[in-house]
Amino acid sequence: MTRSAIALSVVAWLATACSGPPLYGWHRARLSEEFRAGSSVQSFADYLELEQRLFAELDRDVYAKNEVAGEGVAPFRYTPGSISDPREADPNWNRSFEWPTPSPRGAVLLLHGMSDSPYSLRALGEAARTAGFHVLGLRLPGHGTAPSGLKHVRARDMRAATRLGVAHLARAVGDRPIHLVGYSTGASLALDYALDAIEGDAAVTPASLVLVSPAIRVHPASGFAGVKTALANLPGLEHLAWWSVMPEFDPFNYNSFASNAGLVVHQLTRSVDSRVAALRQRERTLPPMLVFKSAVDATVTLEAVVDRLLGQLPPGGDELVLFDLNRFAYITPLMNDDPGPFTERLLSESGLPFALTAIRNRAADSRQAASWHKPALASEAGPPVPLDLAWPEGVASLSHVAVPFPPDDPLYGQGPPHGDRVFLGNLAIRGERGLLRIPESWLLRMRFNPFYEVLEGRFLAWLDAPGT
Repeated sequence: MTRSAIALSVVAWLATACSGPPLYGWHRARLSEEFRAGSSVQSFADYLELEQRLFAELDRDVYAKNEVAGEGVAPFRYTPGSISDPREADPNWNRSFEWPTPSPRGAVLLLHGMSDSPYSLRALGEAARTAGFHVLGLRLPGHGTAPSGLKHVRARDMRAATRLGVAHLARAVGDRPIHLVGYSTGASLALDYALDAIEGDAAVTPASLVLVSPAIRVHPASGFAGVKTALANLPGLEHLAWWSVMPEFDPFNYNSFASNAGLVVHQLTRSVDSRVAALRQRERTLPPMLVFKSAVDATVTLEAVVDRLLGQLPPGGDELVLFDLNRFAYITPLMNDDPGPFTERLLSESGLPFALTAIRNRAADSRQAASWHKPALASEAGPPVPLDLAWPEGVASLSHVAVPFPPDDPLYGQGPPHGDRVFLGNLAIRGERGLLRIPESWLLRMRFNPFYEVLEGRFLAWLDAPGT
């Protein structure tokens, strides 16, 4: 390609990148009360005080300056009183929450994903609380407020907040076990902390890790986010600060995604990846890990989780719970890629250093599910165990975002609950192509787990005896 052709390509790319949907106050606000690593915040109590000021600042600088008209049933997150206004929920799941319990059996720290909020692990947190654990759902820096928070968050801020959470739980439960539960990027943070602990750089070593749709080896293109983030500071290039801009109607998750957020995920996952690979040379191992993963995942491949994480570690009680796609849907001719061969490899390969539980169709002509289990180092899986669970009609697979949400989730579940709050589960909006400002891919994405019962049951058994 000639220099002139390259120059024209760059100009064309910039012209495209600099246009797009309008940006609003929630894309531009810079909230000064957000937590930063190295600040004067020294305890979780300090963190909550700062968070209180942060949400007061959000009310003043975003909600009070709302640029979008609408009220009542209008699904606008930043319109006061709308059905998507998270402040109307009790509690507001965008904020950190803590559920202490008398004489706790241990503690659980919940770490949500990028662009997410503590809401995503609420159901697992409630299960742990009922089982007698002290639960802390941590709102990570940059989250729960406005999408603009993702323009400024740094990996070290999220790491520092995680350390505050662990230290707080250690003071609360003493020498009882502390389990880290991470969802997506939160899983990378849990791994990052555990690596620090076994290297002597953290005071408390977790008893175990529970990783849900873990962000391991995300797409290499995420590294390009740093270039976009830097260019966005130039006049006229503001849109480069965003990978995507969408209407904000989800009360507990940003629909718009900042380029800087992609950069932070890239940094965290690359760091964890290299540190895990180095463990084999230093003969050290991580706490036992329980991993829940959809075989179909547009964010993180199954191969990455197996080959770059679980397969790198010596046998030590780790387990992968894998949700296969719905073979009864007869969608194979329509798929871009079928994960079936890799799943079959896992079920048949001898000597895997981790246990495998696969949730699959009982038969090719049935939506009913069964569970196949293969212990670590075994040569084959045992006979299938039928489950009283089935694929919902019309559902082809889970997704990266669906795994931790039960079918009765009031926001992302199988059917709308009673009440006047927004519901984003089985949305059915039909019309002509290009009519909606919401991408068709967003509407089609699965958002709840019909096999959540399996996930919660295995999770609670794991808390009783990690690694068995």
